[in-house]
Amino acid sequence: MTVASEKTLGRLEFDKVLERLAGQTLSPLGRERARALRPAAGLDEVRRLQAETDEGYNILRLEPNADFGGWHDVREPVRRAARGQVLDGGPLFQIGQTLAAIRTQKKFLMDRRDRYPLLAGLAGTMPVFPELEKRLVESILPGGEVADGASARLADLRRRLQAGRLQVREQLERLVRSLAQQKYLQEPIITIREGRYVVPVKIEYRNQVPGLVHDQSASGATLFIEPMAVVDKNNELRRLEAAEKQEILKILTELSTAVAQAADEILPAVDQLGHFDFVLAKARLSRQMAAVPPLLEDGAFLEFSRARHPLIRGNVVPIDGRVGRDFDLLVLTGPNTGGKTVALKTIGLLVLMAQAGLHVPASSCAVGLFDRVFADIGDEQSIENSLSTFSSHMANLVDIIGQVGAKSLVLIDELGTGTDPTEGAALAQAILNELHRRGTRGVVTTHYGELKEFATGRDRVENASVEFDLDTLEPTFRLVTGRPGRSYAFEIALRLGMPESIVSRAREFLAPEQRQTAELLRQLEESRQEAERQREEARKEAREASILKQRYEAELASLLDKKTALRERAAREAQELIRQVRREGEEIVRELRRQINAGTNREKEQAIQQARARIDELGAGLPDPAVPETVEGEPERLDGGEAVFIPRFSQQGVTLGPSRDGEVQVQVGSVKVNLPLAEVRRMIPAPHSTAPNAGTVVVQKTRDDVRTELDLRGLHAEEALSELEKYLDAAILAGLQRAYIIHGLGTGVLRAAVQNHLKGDGRIRSFRLGDRGEGGLGVTVVEF
Repeated sequence: MTVASEKTLGRLEFDKVLERLAGQTLSPLGRERARALRPAAGLDEVRRLQAETDEGYNILRLEPNADFGGWHDVREPVRRAARGQVLDGGPLFQIGQTLAAIRTQKKFLMDRRDRYPLLAGLAGTMPVFPELEKRLVESILPGGEVADGASARLADLRRRLQAGRLQVREQLERLVRSLAQQKYLQEPIITIREGRYVVPVKIEYRNQVPGLVHDQSASGATLFIEPMAVVDKNNELRRLEAAEKQEILKILTELSTAVAQAADEILPAVDQLGHFDFVLAKARLSRQMAAVPPLLEDGAFLEFSRARHPLIRGNVVPIDGRVGRDFDLLVLTGPNTGGKTVALKTIGLLVLMAQAGLHVPASSCAVGLFDRVFADIGDEQSIENSLSTFSSHMANLVDIIGQVGAKSLVLIDELGTGTDPTEGAALAQAILNELHRRGTRGVVTTHYGELKEFATGRDRVENASVEFDLDTLEPTFRLVTGRPGRSYAFEIALRLGMPESIVSRAREFLAPEQRQTAELLRQLEESRQEAERQREEARKEAREASILKQRYEAELASLLDKKTALRERAAREAQELIRQVRREGEEIVRELRRQINAGTNREKEQAIQQARARIDELGAGLPDPAVPETVEGEPERLDGGEAVFIPRFSQQGVTLGPSRDGEVQVQVGSVKVNLPLAEVRRMIPAPHSTAPNAGTVVVQKTRDDVRTELDLRGLHAEEALSELEKYLDAAILAGLQRAYIIHGLGTGVLRAAVQNHLKGDGRIRSFRLGDRGEGGLGVTVVEF
């Protein structure tokens, strides 16, 4: 079932949203899907569409280097091949690229099926064509030229052609360089006419250069002659060229036949690539609009916060609103140019976009699906069909009333206008009453005061207004639910220069109850705006205080984390230093065993034990990295200058004064903080806390300091290997598991030097050239 007619989609400008979506695609197939997108009515279907958009959004967020391009819309050439046509090299090259994209995109999604289950499920149905892809990639070069390696015969023919052309050119070059022949030539050059090598001969020396005339210059002064000495060789070249064309045609025919045989599988796979492009386009549009996924629930309602019209660029005033939960109909009033129509279209687009699987431009949005959406917005008067503005609106409303139900959303702009105000207001009330009777959800805009009263006196009907600044007499474009609006006609007239006397006279023509109502609304509006200003000031101050608090807490947490990290790194590095010293000590022991050739076994063993004892002394006094100091229990009081430990932060500090009222001020790094005595512990310095140890001389090289890549491009081999050795030492010390050595493509000399060096390094578990997303042949990936 269609959720909204094409007319309704056009009135709400949904087609323009789809054009924005199409602009985010990378392929014709993606653009086709974007422009064909329509809202869905079923909750399960809408949830699936939204889940696809969510997965696409996560791919953009988590996999910024993912490559979903590099393919072409090859549907037409594949269909031509299926009809028996022989394809040129260009389309075959594009088909080869597309088959490679099918394979890589399928592998990407299947490897991440736990993260992107919906898209992986679609990718799992895609066939791959490794043999055909390989043949196409190896046989067709970029630009569509058939590669020499496409067949052994083609390679042989091209070798012979190249050798033959070289022989002809060499023979002709000897002729043009000959002093005896140069006087007969217009220029000492070799050129080609009709596919044969020729030389330019002055016409008066025609008989001095025997050969075949193939062309004459425009002036008639030059003949292009093929000397007899090369006629046979040129004939042989033409024969080889003909054979080359026949072989190329044979290769193209074989490849086209292979494509035709796989056409029934290639076409659905290409269509799936278009779907992936479409899904990522939805994700890109979401990022561009700073949109959010709507919360989908049962029922027929809409509730949103800080929503923006998706087609208005720049500084857009967001609006809040709702319809369908605590009331069904919303009567929206306010002055002209106040934003009523924009608010109406925004509400409609939020529903259509959500049910089409798009994220919505709002800070939050909850939607219960509508089975139908109707809109009567804009002037559709027609001279040709004898329809006035009023008649066109009535025709639309008759059509709407004939179809609406309890799960429909109706959006009507300026209900009842275009005719006598009294009759128009009465007709508008009757239409609202019918919509209310059917339980239809809807939003209508109007200037009629009678409709404000209609909303006030009925359950599940609510007033709303677009806000107007009484000081500047300018609209703020904010939507205020629960309060009817005013037209501000008198105020606007005065602002535009209407004489006060005329405006005062106009006020007198109002009925007393109308004047009382207008004055009451004015006072309510002033009171509400003043309360809103005070509330906004309070919010602003609260936000500033919250920002300062967050900044302080973040700075404190950062400092404490850095201190903890430094302590842990120092301890780790100290332990690593000791392990290194022990390894060196064991080497000393082995060396001692080799050197001691005299003496008894007992003397040898004593020497070894003494060496080991000296090694053990190197590690003595190292602090436990987790417990650097001894702490007491909860103190009753603390004096200034005492060292304390803060268990909540696992950090040390110094008191800045005596404790008072159960609190003490502590300086942690450069931060001062007041803490309860219950949260601090008095510290007792450890016996060896002042003695130097190995941890104080650890090289300050941490995992954070060592990058996972080393760029050697531009260096000579010797310089590069020196830098590589330093980097490997630092990487091992930092505990890296993998590193990327960037040497570039170049001539391959630097790559070979790097890989030869890695082969002889026992610290390297394995190495390989980079994959497509890792830099390809220009990078070597090292596993430690």
